[in-house]
Amino acid sequence: MLTRRTVVSTAGALGAAAAIGAGPAVAKKARRKPIVIAHRGCSGERPEESRLAYELAIDEGADFIEPDLCPTKDGHLVCRHEPEIGGTTDVAHHPEFADRKKTLVIDGESITGWFTQDFTLEELKTLRCRERLPEIRPDSAKFDGQAPILTYQEVVDIARAGTRRTGRTVGTYPEMKHPTFFASIGLPLEHRLAHLLKINNLSSRSAPVFVQCFEVGALKTFSHLSAAPRVQLIDNEGGPADLPKLTYAEMVTPAGLKQVRAYADAIGPNQAMVLDFNAQPKPKPTSLVADAHKAGVMVHSWTARKENFFLPKSLQIGDPAAPDFARQTGDIDYLLGALYATGIDGVFSDFSSLNLKARNAYLASRAHA
Repeated sequence: MLTRRTVVSTAGALGAAAAIGAGPAVAKKARRKPIVIAHRGCSGERPEESRLAYELAIDEGADFIEPDLCPTKDGHLVCRHEPEIGGTTDVAHHPEFADRKKTLVIDGESITGWFTQDFTLEELKTLRCRERLPEIRPDSAKFDGQAPILTYQEVVDIARAGTRRTGRTVGTYPEMKHPTFFASIGLPLEHRLAHLLKINNLSSRSAPVFVQCFEVGALKTFSHLSAAPRVQLIDNEGGPADLPKLTYAEMVTPAGLKQVRAYADAIGPNQAMVLDFNAQPKPKPTSLVADAHKAGVMVHSWTARKENFFLPKSLQIGDPAAPDFARQTGDIDYLLGALYATGIDGVFSDFSSLNLKARNAYLASRAHA
């Protein structure tokens, strides 16, 4: 139902989305302000994909909050990094679900645990989120058990509440997880997500939303269901699960980028493709951002994290022999600054305040150039 609240919220969102460049023609126009994308919320400080993480990310200045979407047994889209939920919830402590533990092969990988598609939404709502990497992020783990699993609709509502609370547009950046696998078990994602966008007035080209996926076929299918902007995710090795003969490396060649542009508005590459992590003394830009812009494609890189564990050696700080070295903060400021200096259109990070600080420093330097 179209209510006065959704009309007001959507109208404000559309205007601000245009201002931050959420649309297919961005890469062909004068440079717009790059966007700060909260990877699964502020997932470096709160359990990922929880209300705690999303609301903190909004308060820290994120333009978009990112949920990963997996289906439930009864067809709802819930926000989990992967369909296996043993590592991100307390399901292992629920004896009533012990018999649902199993081993599945998803995209060629054998995985043992509990899976969203074996639970109804009502059942999943009895679980609580927990930190996926407690050894690296013990402060986040202190919030274990405080938040339930969210649906995508709830994340849209959180973004809209954040828009009203802060006075700036907050969008969502959903990822369709393993769409070929889920279609094979009768739970396709594309139509479900398109329907949710439609009823939330988020199907236009200027809507504050980006729909992302590592697979090609799902994005092409989605392009016939919704006008919402689309992002082809790209890793620095391998290729799309649905096209085993195609590599991600081929997709970022000039010819490959031209093909991507036919069905997507942006690429979402591993940040190690935007910066050469092997360069000395510190990472240096590759040609990817310039190549993509030449092809009319935006670039949103993933994922900037502050801990040494996630950083290249040249950006790690501290004594490698120290027992807490992996979770110590490395040179995240250099990483974020170098990413923005490429002229990139957006950056995913687990730490929204640091991401915003780097984005604003880049904009200030550009203003004085």
